[in-house]
Amino acid sequence: MLYFECDYMEGAHPEVLRRLVETNMEKTLGYGTDAYCEEAREKIRAACGAPEADVYFLAGGTQTNALVAYSFLKPCQGMISPVTGHVNHHESGAVEATGHKVIALPASEGKLSVAAVREYIESYWADENYQHIVEPGMVYLTHPTELGTLYTLPELTEFSELCRKYRIPLYVDGARLGYALASDANDISLLDLARLCDAFYIGGTKCGAMFGEALVVTNRNFVGDLFSIIKQRGAMTAKGRLLGVQFSTLFTDGLYAGICRNAIETASMLVDILRSKGYGFLAYPVTNQLFVIMEDSKVDSLRKSVSFSLWERLGDGRSVVRFVTNWATIREDVARLGELL
Repeated sequence: MLYFECDYMEGAHPEVLRRLVETNMEKTLGYGTDAYCEEAREKIRAACGAPEADVYFLAGGTQTNALVAYSFLKPCQGMISPVTGHVNHHESGAVEATGHKVIALPASEGKLSVAAVREYIESYWADENYQHIVEPGMVYLTHPTELGTLYTLPELTEFSELCRKYRIPLYVDGARLGYALASDANDISLLDLARLCDAFYIGGTKCGAMFGEALVVTNRNFVGDLFSIIKQRGAMTAKGRLLGVQFSTLFTDGLYAGICRNAIETASMLVDILRSKGYGFLAYPVTNQLFVIMEDSKVDSLRKSVSFSLWERLGDGRSVVRFVTNWATIREDVARLGELL
């Protein structure tokens, strides 16, 4: 079998694994208070150009999103998300289980528009009955989006200005942030995210770590004691140093950026193969997720040899399937997939 199902099928990058083994028998304090976590925090702050930022390490993306919703939102507030957003349809209602509604707005190729968000917020405050309606209390974006597309720096800047006007946090889910940063089509940096967002997270699980995400909070005005809230919500890892070691390694000598670039290069190779064979795409491919339109008969045949996601049945004898590359994808597998296609 060839595996293009998702970007977290392998364990960890060998250098991350080496450092975990190398430090395995050391005794450290728990709950992220160890020297490795502090070292990782300083490296992330430096990479983001945000020396005052708070950095928290959590085990996974769903826990991080749910924690942000619970801790940043007031009881009567909800989180604005594109209808295709991960919090809206791929997290089993984790955000809503915290007591906060996901306010899903239409999206184009996975992206929210500033105009749609502005219209929704303005309509809410113009409604005489607004106190009976869930208040828009946060804007949630993903970079890259669920369809592998990217926001532009001007778009992110507009979102930031809008959120600051209405005094609500702008939060970016960065589960695949490494692949966005590595894309030739990207013009948003870690410095931009730290400058324009109130919080965002740097994905590790899908980008070379064994597990783990790094939540970066640049605006403390929306949240209280996150350490206690993380503990209370069951999102804290006792052996926190396992996360610190991984992120310290990923942010040493450009490793994070370097390994994520492999996903973009192998995805680009696969895009060229698919185009040469006449396949089209649901969204223009610029990162490591490729949404390919394929005849149902070919989908069924290919599944005998290749692991990939069936994204959507189009109802006309065709379907949208998703191929995903990552930091560990090898070119020989991409070439083999091309032969099977």
